[in-house]
Amino acid sequence: MNETRVAIVTGGSRGIGRAVAERLAADGFAVVVNYAGNESAAEETARAIHAGKGKAVAVRADVADEQAVSALFERAETEFGGVDVVVNAAGRMVLSTIADLDLDALDAMHRTNIRGTFVVAQQAARRLRNGGAFVGFSTTVVSTQFPTYGGYAASKGAVEAMTLILARELRGRGITANTVAPGPTATDLFLDGKTDEQVATLAKSPPLERLGAPDDIANVVAFLASPAGHWVNGQTVRANGGLA
Repeated sequence: MNETRVAIVTGGSRGIGRAVAERLAADGFAVVVNYAGNESAAEETARAIHAGKGKAVAVRADVADEQAVSALFERAETEFGGVDVVVNAAGRMVLSTIADLDLDALDAMHRTNIRGTFVVAQQAARRLRNGGAFVGFSTTVVSTQFPTYGGYAASKGAVEAMTLILARELRGRGITANTVAPGPTATDLFLDGKTDEQVATLAKSPPLERLGAPDDIANVVAFLASPAGHWVNGQTVRANGGLA
C-alpha cells in the first residue's frame, strides 16, 4: 500500500499559500494548512481541499515560535503519519523608505520572515522524512531593489542565504531545500495600498506583461516538491515572468 505523502504549508490560509495548499492536495498530498490568526480563512482552504476529495487540517501556529512550530509538526505526524514536504509561505511585508521605516515594524517583519523561516527550516531539517523537500519564500525585489522595499528585501535576502547551506546540511537524506522568489503577484498582500496606476505599471514590467497569479507560483512549488523537480537543490528560483 502506498504511503500518503504529507505537506505542511505555512501561511496557507490566503494568497500564494492557499494556492500552494490546494495544488499539493490536488497532487495527492495530505495538507496541514497553517495559519497565524485567520482561522476562518484557513478552515475555508481546508474545506476547499475536502471538496476536491483531498485531505487537510487547519492548524494555528506562529512560525517564529519554536514551541508552536514543533507542535505543528507533531500534529502533522499524529494526523497523517509524518511530514514529506514543508512550504514556508508565511510572511510579512511593510513598505517604507529606509529613512522612515519604523523599527518596531522592522523587528516584527524580520521576526516572521527571518526567524520564522529559520524555525520552520529547523523543524523541517529534524523531522522531514527521507526524500522530502523544503521550500522557502523570498522575493524578486532582492534583485530588482525597488525603493521602499529595503527592510522587506533584507529579510528575504536572509532566506536566500540559508537555502544552499540547508541543502548541504541535509546531505545523505535525499531531501532538497529550495527557495521560490515571486515577482509581482496578484494577492491581497501585494495589492494592498497600491493605486490602480501602480498596479498597471508593475503588471507591464515583466516581458510577459502581466502580474503573476497565485497558481503560477503554486505550480513552481509543486514541481520542486515532486520527484520531477528533485534534481533542483539549494537554489533560489525567480518566478517572475522575466522581471529580473
